[in-house]
Amino acid sequence: MLQVFFGNDTHEVRQAAWAAAQAASIEAPMVVASDGYEPGQLAELVSSGSLFREQRTVIIDTPTDVLADELPPLLDAMAASSDTYIIIEGALLAAAKKQYAKHTKELSEFKAAAAERFNTFALADALAKRNKKQLWLLLQQATQAGIPPEEVAGVLWWQLKSIRLAALTNSAKEADMKDFPYRKAKQALGTLPLPEAERLSHELLTIYHQGHAGEVELATALEQWVLTL
Repeated sequence: MLQVFFGNDTHEVRQAAWAAAQAASIEAPMVVASDGYEPGQLAELVSSGSLFREQRTVIIDTPTDVLADELPPLLDAMAASSDTYIIIEGALLAAAKKQYAKHTKELSEFKAAAAERFNTFALADALAKRNKKQLWLLLQQATQAGIPPEEVAGVLWWQLKSIRLAALTNSAKEADMKDFPYRKAKQALGTLPLPEAERLSHELLTIYHQGHAGEVELATALEQWVLTL
């Protein structure tokens, strides 16, 4: 019997694989891994049969290198064996899934839930309120979430541009903006009047260009700029 457990949720993959191994035999499974693998070891294991011994369970743990090269020609024999072969893989491309599917229907995929993307517009809201503490904390969260500093700078500059437009126009239509962000930008003028919005916009644009020119580390410069609000 051949069973394949794979996916990017490595914890669930391993849990399911080991549960299957325990269900297949009360004996501890043999584990074959790439680390310390000797060429021909798996072929010898598969060909040894189980006629004069108890059936066994073999876990092939994340095959790479020589083990991965030797595995494909043995899949048919594993599927037909009275022994249980359990393969643990990470995320697989379509071709690899298709190859395993040719030899067994016992394929179990475990996908990790997609992480919710950090909402960069929360940074814009904090800036509009001129809430330095909240903006600094959100900046740390954005960095931890892997949001590029260029994207952060772009969102903050967009907010300042919206505030400037709101100060110089009388309607969302005149500013060529949607009603909701326009109203929020108008409200922001209470904490960021036009002269302040223009000054901060100029500073932010300067920081952005300096970052691209390699004169400053953009992420660090953004953090320092936030602390001056």
